[in-house]
Amino acid sequence: MIPRPLSFPIDPDEVELSAIRAQGAGGQNVNKVSSAVHLRYDILASSLPPDVKERLLALRDSRITQEGVLVLKAQQHRTQEMNRNDALARLQAVVDSVAAPPRVRRATKPTYGSKQRRLEGKSQRSEIKSSRGRVQD
Repeated sequence: MIPRPLSFPIDPDEVELSAIRAQGAGGQNVNKVSSAVHLRYDILASSLPPDVKERLLALRDSRITQEGVLVLKAQQHRTQEMNRNDALARLQAVVDSVAAPPRVRRATKPTYGSKQRRLEGKSQRSEIKSSRGRVQD
């Protein structure tokens, strides 16, 4: 059986969504309609498990404020509903990226063959460099 990655669904009551006007080109539609979505998700006040919160706050992501609030802006689509779905999907993707704990690295010793190949490469390189000396007649 293939193990499925852990997923922690986001509670919609914990997400703060607000409609804003989109930036950039787009003509009259952009100037009149608030189709972009501004999403705010307070990580510390969320119902996520403590270890997931810790890994989420440890991310080096400019979208996470010092207060522990994840801020996303979605303005890719023309409709507010599509931008809302896009923002929620991106939030779920960020949470899913830290859902599984990182694998612990176990130190291993290099094999005998890898040691021999390394030493052989060093001796070949040494031969090349020693042959670069001044030519003697």
